[in-house]
Amino acid sequence: MTENEQGRTLDAGALKALAHPLRVRIYDILSERGPQTASTLAKLIGETSGATSYHLRALAAHDLIQEVSGRGTARERWWERPKGRINLPGPDQAATPAGRAAAQIVTSEFFLLRHRALMDYLNRPASETPSGWEDAGLVTTTMLDLTPEQMAELKDEITAFVDTVVERYSGQESLAGTRRVSMRTDIFDIATRSDAVTEGES
Repeated sequence: MTENEQGRTLDAGALKALAHPLRVRIYDILSERGPQTASTLAKLIGETSGATSYHLRALAAHDLIQEVSGRGTARERWWERPKGRINLPGPDQAATPAGRAAAQIVTSEFFLLRHRALMDYLNRPASETPSGWEDAGLVTTTMLDLTPEQMAELKDEITAFVDTVVERYSGQESLAGTRRVSMRTDIFDIATRSDAVTEGES
């Protein structure tokens, strides 16, 4: 299994470098829109190119992003996110208070941006939807009753399917008629009142 298939688990240094709302947003834009310069990012985010350049260098220092080979000049450098998924450290890997705080910032910002993108899609006027894309999307929620073992098995099946789809459609950036598509997969148990010990109980 390659590193792209396994995903890169961020070490403490990379996690700390990413743990800034503006850097998470830059990272997300590079994932969504492809290569950008400090100037193009500044226009998209509403910051100065000096600020975006500073954050780009901080991300590059931990290999979270890389310069696009053979593109740009010394004054106008193009940056991209390396292909492949990233994994945030688990509880054992983020055992320090600083590590947990950094992981919380990154996770919160990623999901905030993800929610905004979904709401933008749901609220997009029909007049702004390209022809042929009107009914192409899917937003669905399904409730199931599963054991932990069944949920873990389903998680593995979904992950394998996603990996297959990524491999099937990789390298189509220049294919006529394509648009960047966000495919979201979530599976998690829902907390109930019985999960918590109520006041006065032991």
